[in-house]
Amino acid sequence: MTISSFDDLLQAANSQAEPQLLLFVFTKAELPEDATEQEKANFEQGMGGTLTPVVCVDKSPEEISSFTALLEESKKTGQDWDVVFASSLSGRAGIAPNSDQAEQPLQMMVQAIQAGSIGSFLAFSNTGEILDIS
Repeated sequence: MTISSFDDLLQAANSQAEPQLLLFVFTKAELPEDATEQEKANFEQGMGGTLTPVVCVDKSPEEISSFTALLEESKKTGQDWDVVFASSLSGRAGIAPNSDQAEQPLQMMVQAIQAGSIGSFLAFSNTGEILDIS
């Protein structure tokens, strides 16, 4: 299944043979302190910079009805964010993973994002648009 929207992500998670736990890492676009003038200009146009993780959360697909619901819940954290990365963790024998089991995969997501290895995650803007970050 091709995922081209947040609703597609929810539908895909709900259609799996085993229960899923969705993993989210919310990030903030930032400009390094030692940025050049060109990097600053590019950043002002929405290009370049770094994505710094600010919040991690796991949710069952049943806990999220839409991107709007996820956005509203994220506002309660008080953290501004620009891009959210999503992945999933599959259950076994009909039992969904729990938050304790999600802790290490979430930390691995954070480390991958910090290293710029984001190709295996879905990325969504804070408006719900799916992003192709290269």
